[in-house]
Amino acid sequence: MKISSTILEKKLKLKFYDPKILIKSLTHKSYDSLNNNEKIEFLGDRVLGLVIAKKLLEIYPDEREGILDKKFASLVNKRKCLEIAKKIELQKYILVFNPKNKKIVIEDKVIADCLEALIGAIYLDKGINFVEKFILNLWNEHINASVVTEIDAKTKLQEYSLKMFKTLPIYRLISNTGPRHKPLFKVSVKLKNTRIFTADGSSKKDAEQNAATLCFESFFKK
Repeated sequence: MKISSTILEKKLKLKFYDPKILIKSLTHKSYDSLNNNEKIEFLGDRVLGLVIAKKLLEIYPDEREGILDKKFASLVNKRKCLEIAKKIELQKYILVFNPKNKKIVIEDKVIADCLEALIGAIYLDKGINFVEKFILNLWNEHINASVVTEIDAKTKLQEYSLKMFKTLPIYRLISNTGPRHKPLFKVSVKLKNTRIFTADGSSKKDAEQNAATLCFESFFKK
């Protein structure tokens, strides 16, 4: 790695028993198609969800499940992971395919996914108690602010569509282009008796959120 992973360890104030797990968590599939962070990310996503869900239940024991679910979604989505990953400058340590060895801009989704992979790696190396403290330390201010529930654009549009038309929005994937480390998705969304709205995103979910935002906002600009 150009920037040693030991620097990241010092930054995060932790020391891996097995440094190979840390390196794997920082390795994107474009850099190594076999030994990369995809499976550790899968694990980290679940560990993050478990820790955040447990904390929300402790903070809001009398809150309704629907409200808890929205608080949870606002804390574990890719945008929140990206925000936190950039705060610790995780993008400096990610290994991605770079044949010309030039300075490149790493895609937001790759950075957010890498944070989940890092969480998975810490869980594997140090166990649930350590990773729980690690997560809560990074998410603390966001959890404290969760008293104000953020509702994402897809949820808003779904609720509006059900209320006004008694049907769900229809999303369609139009295209998936670009290199593996920097994909570009184009998605469309349509409600009953409305025009089609299209938007791009670095992942299918992001593109859907962006399309939902355009569609939802169109109803309140009239």
